[in-house]
Order: sequence, then structure tokens, then C-alpha cells
Amino acid sequence: MQGVGRHHGELVPETGRSPAPSLHQRILDDLQENIVSGRWPPGHKVPSEQALTETYGCSRMTVNKVLTQLARAGLVLRRRKVGSIVTARDTQSAILKIYDIGDEVRALDQSYRFELLERTLRLPTKAELRSAALPSRRRLIALRVMHLADERPFCLEERIINLSIVPEAADEAFVALSPGPWLLQHVPWNAAEHRISAATASADAALALNIAAAAPVLVVDRQTWRLDETITRVRLTYPGSRHSLTARFTPLQRPLSPADRS
Repeated sequence: MQGVGRHHGELVPETGRSPAPSLHQRILDDLQENIVSGRWPPGHKVPSEQALTETYGCSRMTVNKVLTQLARAGLVLRRRKVGSIVTARDTQSAILKIYDIGDEVRALDQSYRFELLERTLRLPTKAELRSAALPSRRRLIALRVMHLADERPFCLEERIINLSIVPEAADEAFVALSPGPWLLQHVPWNAAEHRISAATASADAALALNIAAAAPVLVVDRQTWRLDETITRVRLTYPGSRHSLTARFTPLQRPLSPADRS
């Protein structure tokens, strides 16, 4: 299938992409990937409706619906007589970035490796459908991974991956890379949510982490989205006695617009 690739911010033909369920979805995927991957930086002018109509051989109404969806997601700003412009990211910096646990361990000057404990292909549960934006009739992959520091359990990772967005994950063995960094290399995201909490270890987590039942643990729940659909949801459980969170960040400032200066 011929798609739309990117070269210096311009649209160029691309091949080898997985087929999309509809032309609307194909256009949406192509445009949003340009945006969230940074290939179209903030301020970049999206090709006009007429240009997109000619590129994809579709109606102008289809293109208009795609651009409207991108605008509602906050990825573009639509202006009369100007067109659609890629918007700047939120000026507030996230306290926690999406990081590689391996890098976290190595920063402590400890050896790192990971073990894939469980791997299951299945449909989402009712609880997952309530807590995540997942297609109910499409499979996901469920993973349990143990991250080790100096051969001691460091973090238990429990993750689901939406195969409707990342179909290649179904065939990935996760040998060279653990699921987190693998996903960052393979699929762009436009929104993420972190939730950090103190808890007591469940029986399964305590057994995996080799800690006492109901021992204190630090739990990081994270979910990432591609437009309005969940890419992945993960729970990271750390032994509370052996882990702390440190974040260093600075405020970001938005350049003044003409309206701000007046």
C-alpha cells in the first residue's frame, strides 16, 4: 500500500506500511505521525486540504474531518485563509519523563538485565476496557517483565499493548530491548499520564520481587495515547525500601505572540 512518508517536512511516497481499516484512518495516522514524531515541528504548515485531497485521491470532506479531529486533539490550529498549523506542545514540563529502566539502573552504577516472565495474546478484560481506550474486539498483548539490578529484583513491569496500533508487537520477542524502550522506538505518542502511589505489595508482586507479603512498594501507573486510543498501559512496582524518585526540571516559556506584546 502506498502511504505518505516525510522528507524535510514534505509529503513523499512510502511503502511497506500496515493496511489501515479505512482511508480516513490512513490519512489520520500519516498526519498525526508527522506531528507527534516531531517531523513537523510546532509552527509547520500542514499541506492544504486541496493538496491532501490530491495526494490521497479522496474527497475534501474526508480531509476536513481528519483535520478537525487533529484540531480537537490539540495537535493543529486551524485558521481561515491560513490553513492548519502544528501547535506548540504544552508549556508545562512533565515532572517524570518516559524513561528506560535500564538507564535508571545503570545510573546507580549497577549491572542491568531483564527477564520476560509472561507473555499472553488475548482480548481486553472488562476492567481494562473501563480504564483504557481500547477496541473491545481487538487483541492485545499482556506482558510481565522483571528488571534486575546486580541480579536483584529492581522493578516488576506489568504491561498491556494495543495491537490495533502496534501490530508488530505480536511477533516481537523482546530479547534485545524491554517493552518500554521498544515501544518508544516503534510508535509515536501524543499524550501520557503518570500516577505515582505508595502501596503494599500484592502476593504476586511480593513473590516476584522477593520481598515480604504486604511490604511497602512504590507503584508507577502510566498510560500513553495516540490521539484518543491507548497505545499501552503499564504498572511498574518497585520495592519501597530500595527505590526513590528524583526529578529535576525547569519551567518552559512560550514565546510571546503579537497579542501578548500589545
